[in-house]
Amino acid sequence: QVQLVESGGGLVQAGGSLRLSCAASGRTFSTYSIGWFRQAPGKEREVVARISRSGGVTSYPDSVKGRFTISRDGAKNTVYLQMNNLKTEDTAVYYCAADTIGSPPTKLHNPLEYDYWGQGTQVTVSS
Repeated sequence: QVQLVESGGGLVQAGGSLRLSCAASGRTFSTYSIGWFRQAPGKEREVVARISRSGGVTSYPDSVKGRFTISRDGAKNTVYLQMNNLKTEDTAVYYCAADTIGSPPTKLHNPLEYDYWGQGTQVTVSS
């Protein structure tokens, strides 16, 4: 079992920054990878970043590459998503999710590969 709690969302102007946190508890933190996803109204849930169990491998879609950075702190059992140069199209509910099964990296863009989810945190970027 893994429990995930996101925080750090809010309202920010375009060009601004936010840092989201995902606090994990339950299963040993280093045994699962984490993905950050977002879902805007009327759109499908999409991955925006993921990080391996060790933290040594990260990946991003082109839409956020160079603006978002994912990291994990084993001492705090927390994964962070630093979001810079935010755009209005980044507005969405952001979720962190844990993959405890160990799906291959080629599948980790798919929300179905993650078995534990947080409740989400709203990010709103105004123009």
